[in-house]
Parts: sequence; structure tokens; C-alpha cells
Amino acid sequence: MGQNWSSDAELATDFNAYDDLTEQAIGFPLVFRALGLDPSGLDPAGPGHLLDYGCGPGRVSLLAAQAHPALRVTGVDISPHMLGIAAERRTHERVHYRRIDSADLSFLPDDSVDAAMSCFVFINIGDLETVREVTAEVFRVLRPGARYAVLDSNPETVGIRFATFRTGEPGRRYAAGETRRVQLFGSADTLEIEDYHWPLDVYRDVLSGAGFAGVDVRTPVLADALALGAPVVPLPGGDAAPEATHAPMVLAVGTKPV
Repeated sequence: MGQNWSSDAELATDFNAYDDLTEQAIGFPLVFRALGLDPSGLDPAGPGHLLDYGCGPGRVSLLAAQAHPALRVTGVDISPHMLGIAAERRTHERVHYRRIDSADLSFLPDDSVDAAMSCFVFINIGDLETVREVTAEVFRVLRPGARYAVLDSNPETVGIRFATFRTGEPGRRYAAGETRRVQLFGSADTLEIEDYHWPLDVYRDVLSGAGFAGVDVRTPVLADALALGAPVVPLPGGDAAPEATHAPMVLAVGTKPV
């Protein structure tokens, strides 16, 4: 069983201390680009209201608000402790945090959100039916033509030691939904948690099953992010960093049909 994200205050504190360099170098910039958030802030046609489902301590919600000068962000999470950290340390006039119960977004009307993202959320849900419920609810609140971006650790690079994390044990094969040991190296002490293994085809199937069209599932390396103008984030090892040749994350993006 994975840890209880909704009630563990110490876990929230330890997770907040994690310095997510790999995610900043590759994952978050590609999520923002997929959702139409221009890092330069010069494109006024970007989304007006972004839903960050599973916002945790607010790190990515804040980065998103800073990525576009007119963006409003609603960050939701099941953990009151994570949200407490977000409200204390990552306040912003255009970011609003709210606690939810699992997939319940009933406070948002149908077709009311311009874009949505979930960063490292699916891998922390051990039940595939719950993953489907979350995705269906996100689909409901998105307006037609809006995109949903899901970022997770790449199930095909299990066991590789990246700059700030390692997911699973080297050489081990995991079944769908099986728990994996995760090490987060970007804090003073290594934080060990558990997550769940979801193969790449699960992302395509879940998004398509919820009704999303044009579902694109990719596994980017560092050069892919840099080619799209992502900021240069120095990683241990430089050009020889594992992120240069092995994809640490999976990015799945789908569009709600018009």
C-alpha cells in the first residue's frame, strides 16, 4: 500500500523540501507548453483558468501563474497539510487553493475551465477505477477544445537514478498497479515513499476512455524540453546526465472535443 497523502503531515513537510530539478528541467515546461502557456508571457491567447488537480504544496500552481500574466489557477488536493503549506508559502493573487475529496470537483460547473494538469497524481492512486473517475471529472469541467496534461514518472525507465529521483528497483519488472519504492534525492535527506506502476498504455486508455481526443503520450528527454525553449536547469552530470538519454517522465495530453 502507498502512503496516506491526505492525512500525513510529516510527509507533506518532507515532500515540500524536495528540490525537483529534473521536473523543472523537463516536465513542467513541457506541461505548460502543451497547455498553451507561453513562458515569455507574450501570448495573450493562452488559457484564462487553469485547474491543477493534485496541486500538493502549490509548487506547480505558482509556476503556472508566473508563466502567464493573466492566468487564474485553481489548485485542488486531498491533503489539508499540503494545502496548508501552499497557502503559507506559495500565495499568489491569481492562485486559489481548495481541498477536495478524491474526484469531487462539484464546486466547478460543466465546461468552466480552460485547461487542466495533474503532475505526479496518477502514480499516487493505486486503484485504476479511481484514476478513471478523476479523469472523467476533469473532462466534465473542461470547456470544449481545452486540454488536459498528465505528467508522471516514466514506467519504462524504472530503476534509473535520475538527478532527483529513482522510481522502482533496477532490473525489476512491475505489473500494472503494483507498488514501487521511490527515492527522492533532492532534499537534505533522501525521502522514501511508494507509488504505483501504470504502463504507458494506461494513460492513453484512461484519457481516451474519458472522452479526450487526439491523446498524445510521449516520453521526453532533456533535449526535447530545451528545443521548445525550456529554461536551462543545471543537472548533476551536465551533458552526461541520465536525463539526456533516458526519459524520466511520461507526458500524456488529450483535448476535449468541440
